[in-house]
Amino acid sequence: MKSTRERILQTLLKHPGATINDLAEAVGINPISVRHHLTNLQVEGLVAAEEERHGVGRPRLIYRLTEHGMERFPTRYLRLTSRLLNQLKSTMPEPMVSKLFTEMAASLADDFTDQLQGLSMEERLEMTKTLLTEEGFNVEWERFDGGYRIHEITCPYLQIGQSHPEVCSVDQTLISKMLAVPAEKVQCILAGDSKCTYVIQVEEKQNE
Repeated sequence: MKSTRERILQTLLKHPGATINDLAEAVGINPISVRHHLTNLQVEGLVAAEEERHGVGRPRLIYRLTEHGMERFPTRYLRLTSRLLNQLKSTMPEPMVSKLFTEMAASLADDFTDQLQGLSMEERLEMTKTLLTEEGFNVEWERFDGGYRIHEITCPYLQIGQSHPEVCSVDQTLISKMLAVPAEKVQCILAGDSKCTYVIQVEEKQNE
């Protein structure tokens, strides 16, 4: 059985621009409870509110899924992407397909070259974390004696990666380029690990 919050999200998917009363009726709970759930969903970036005027009087609030909220629901983009990759592999050698992913990630990192100038390793790590988060990853990093570990708790490429593991080169290349040091993958969700982990070895003077 779906949770209340999932039913609210599902309702907004089908009926964008719903009011609190609309949602309360659709989900079968009182408006106060709906408001509580919507507040939490807004904090998580899944739902956005906007004012709508409807005749005289105060405008009312209506709610829609954000782009992040829409991504929670399956779409046909996954199937299309998989078909495109299958077609690429049928017409190009697999090493060339892998190279395309690597070059795409390198090009994305190159956009940040000027912003990275003069930054410390940990400042670079924070910028890398921000970039990966914008790409859909849930990222944490930690320092250890001799370097850093970057943990990707969730991966937006997981479903595609199960059939096309070449996509894993995207974040690995991106991390290596952003930090200007090689990133070694020591854990991978596709291999059954709970998260993807990269190890960055740095000289002691870079840690100081």
